[in-house]
Amino acid sequence: MKETPIAKAKKISKDKNYDAEPMRQRILQLLEQHNESFRGAAMDSGLDHQGIRRVLSGQKPSIISLILLADHFGINPNELLLLADWPRLKAFDIETRNAENLPVEAVDVAMALSRITEPKKRKDMARAFLTLLQNLA
Repeated sequence: MKETPIAKAKKISKDKNYDAEPMRQRILQLLEQHNESFRGAAMDSGLDHQGIRRVLSGQKPSIISLILLADHFGINPNELLLLADWPRLKAFDIETRNAENLPVEAVDVAMALSRITEPKKRKDMARAFLTLLQNLA
């Protein structure tokens, strides 16, 4: 199946009705996880001071705004892009590595980490595990 060019996919997305509630819920969750105010997170991410308030009020955010927010919160931009009915950008797709040559224990650890749904917690656990391994060496 041929993939739709990004320019065409963007135009199609622009013409769709936007349901703001899933984006609103995710942004509120991220703000709570990071213990940040609307204004602080907007400014720290590179948006203007009202950037997040506009998103929370139901305005469809631009692709650039979503990339900036995702970078600020440490999540994959495609998560926010899809919530806003924008097309997925291949540049942000994560390539999975081949586990064929890894020991079973390493695959088990990776699988356990992948089941942690909150990106910040998953990243913190991975860092803690890597620190533990470095201290053993």
